[in-house]
Amino acid sequence: MNAQEIRNAYLKFFEDRGHAIIKRAPLVLKDDPTTLFTGSGMQPIIPYLLGKTHPSGNRIVDSQTCLRAMDIEDIGDNRHTTFFEMLGNWNMGGDPNSYKKEQIEWMWEFLTEVVGLDASKLYITCYIGAPEYGIPKDTEAAEVWQGLFESKGLSSGLADIDTEENGYNRGINDGERIFFYDGSKNWWSRNGAPEHTPIGDPCGPDSEMFYDFGTPHDPSFGAHCHPNCDCGRFMEIGNNVFMAYKKVADGKFEPLERPNIDHGSGLERIAAAKLNDPDVFKISLMWPIIETLQKLSGKSYDSHTNAMRVIADHLRAATFLAVDGCVPSNKEQGYVMRRLLRRAIRFAFELGIEQNFMQEVVPVIADLYHNDFPEVAAKREEIITVLVKEEKVFRQTLRKGLKKLEEAFSPARRAGGEQSEPGEGGLQRSEAVAPEKGQAPSETTGSILFTLYDTYGFPVELSVEECFKRGVDLPENWREEFDARMQEQRERSQTAAKGTFKGGLGGQTLQHKKYHTATHLMYQALRDVLGDHVVQRGSNITEERLRFDFSHPEKVTREQLDQVEEIVNREIAKDLQISFAEYPTEEATGPLGALGQFGDRYGDTVKVYSMKDPQSPAEERPFSFEICGGPHVDHTHELIEDGKKFKILKEEASSAGIRRIKAILV
Repeated sequence: MNAQEIRNAYLKFFEDRGHAIIKRAPLVLKDDPTTLFTGSGMQPIIPYLLGKTHPSGNRIVDSQTCLRAMDIEDIGDNRHTTFFEMLGNWNMGGDPNSYKKEQIEWMWEFLTEVVGLDASKLYITCYIGAPEYGIPKDTEAAEVWQGLFESKGLSSGLADIDTEENGYNRGINDGERIFFYDGSKNWWSRNGAPEHTPIGDPCGPDSEMFYDFGTPHDPSFGAHCHPNCDCGRFMEIGNNVFMAYKKVADGKFEPLERPNIDHGSGLERIAAAKLNDPDVFKISLMWPIIETLQKLSGKSYDSHTNAMRVIADHLRAATFLAVDGCVPSNKEQGYVMRRLLRRAIRFAFELGIEQNFMQEVVPVIADLYHNDFPEVAAKREEIITVLVKEEKVFRQTLRKGLKKLEEAFSPARRAGGEQSEPGEGGLQRSEAVAPEKGQAPSETTGSILFTLYDTYGFPVELSVEECFKRGVDLPENWREEFDARMQEQRERSQTAAKGTFKGGLGGQTLQHKKYHTATHLMYQALRDVLGDHVVQRGSNITEERLRFDFSHPEKVTREQLDQVEEIVNREIAKDLQISFAEYPTEEATGPLGALGQFGDRYGDTVKVYSMKDPQSPAEERPFSFEICGGPHVDHTHELIEDGKKFKILKEEASSAGIRRIKAILV
C-alpha cells in the first residue's frame, strides 16, 4: 500500500464509521492572523473544538496539508519535511464512557489490519498524570492498548518514564510496550503542559503511537533509547488527543461533559513505516521526485542525499503554496516561498542541473497529487508558470553573483595575475578555482559581500557558503563591514531627499515627498493584491493628494481596495528605511526585477529606490524596489508623524484597460 492508497483508505475507513470527509484548508488561513501557515491538522479545526458547530457535523475526517517554515534548516535528514500531510479525525462531543476505547481500537485496526503494519513494532505513550491539578494517570487508555497487544500475543508491559531526561537515563526494559510521560510530552493544550494551558480552554491527555525501525541507538542523544528519543530508531506516526478537561482557574481543571477526540497521523510517516524504512523520502509521494533529480543530474541519491532531499521537500511545499494562491515576494508567506524556491535552486546547481529544473520537476509533483486534490489539476499550468518564472529570475542573479564571487576570490585575482574563467552554473564547479586556505582579497570581505547582495541580489548566506568552499577565511568583522556599507547606502538616500541628485522631484516640499513615497508603496500593494500585470501608466502628485494610473482590465472592488490600504498602512507602520542605488539598466530591469513605468526609456544606468524593513534579514528583498528619480522621505514613519493614515478616496477608469486611483494621507 503506497502513500496515496493510505490517504484514501484512511478517509474511507472513518467515513464508514460515521465521519464526514471535509476538504483540506489552504496553507494560508485568511482568518488566522497569528500564524503564516497552516502548521498542523488541528489548526483549522480549533474553533470547533472550542465550541463552534461544524457545518459537517460532530464527526469529521480529512487529510490536511501543512507547512512549518521553522523546519527549513532541518531538511536533509531522513524524517524532517517542511511540507507534510496530517490524516485527522475528530469526534466533537463523545461519550465519556467509551470515546477513548473507540478511538484507540479504530486506530489499531487501521494501522495493523488496513495498512498492515507489524504490531510488534508499535510502541505507545500515555499521560502520567498531575495529582497537583487533580488529573489522574491515564490508565484507562493504557489498559485498552494492553488488551490489543495481548490479543496479538505481544508483550504489554507498562513503564513510568515521566521526564524525557529520565527516559535517556532509564531506557527500555524487556517486555515494556506502553510508557507514561509527563505533560511536556503527553498533554495537549494550545500552550502545552497543564500549567501553561489558557484558562477557559479545553485540554487533555494524549496517547502517541510510535513505530520501531530497529536501527541502532545513537548515544550522542542520550545513554539509552526510549520512544521519545530523537536518535531515529523510533518515529511517531500518530497521536490521539483526549480533550477531557477544561481549565477553569489557575491550577484547577474540570471534566468536560462531552469530551472531544482529536487525532492526527503523519501520512508520510505511516507510509515510511509501511516500507519499514525510516527514510520518508523513499515513499511514493517523494521517490518519483528523487528519481527525476537522478535522471536530470546523472547523480545518485546515495551520493547526493542531502541535496535531493532538500529539493524534493522544498518544491512540494512551493507547489502547494502556489496552488493556494501564494506567489514569491519579499514579505510574509511570499518571502518564505521565495526562500524555499531559491534554496532548492541552489541545491540544483550543486547537482549540476542548469536548466529546465522547475519545468521538469514541478509536473512530476503535480502528477502525484492531482487525482486526490482537484485544485492541483485545475491550477497545474499556473503553478508551473509561477515557479518557472522565479527560477529564471534567480538563475540569472545567481549566475552573475557566482561570476562576481569567482572574480573576487579566485587565486589569480589574489596573486595579481590573469583571471581564471569562472565555472558555468553549478556550485560544485567553484571548487575548480579554489585557492589555498588564506585571507580574503585586499578589498574588504564585507564590501564584496555587500556588492554581491546589493548589485546582484545574491543572498549573503550563499556568499558565505561559497567562501567556505574556497577555503577563504572570513574575518570576524565581515558582518560589521557589510552593515557599514548598508548604512552608507541609507545616508546617500538622505542626500537624495534634498533633491541634489539628477532627475526626480528635487526641490519639492516634504508633503510631495510623503505622497511620492506613498505612491511607491501603493504600486507594490496593488501588484500584491491584483497581480503582476499591474504596471504604472502615469501619476500626478500635489500637496493634497496622489493620483496613480495603472493597467488592470476591470474595476477594482472595494474589498481589494481595502486590502491595498491595509498593506500600505502595515508597511508604513514597519518604518521602512528608504535608500537608493544606481544600477546598470539591464541589471535593474532584468534579474533584479525593479519596477518601472510602462513606456519609460532609460539610459545606461538608473536610480532604484528601495523601501525595506530594517528588522528584516539582509538578503530579504525590499517591499518596494522601483526605478525612480526621487526624492523620498528617509523612512515611512514620516508619513504618519501627525497621526495620519493612507486612505484611497476613489477608483475609476482612466481609459480602456487603465484604472485610476486617488488617495490621501488623512
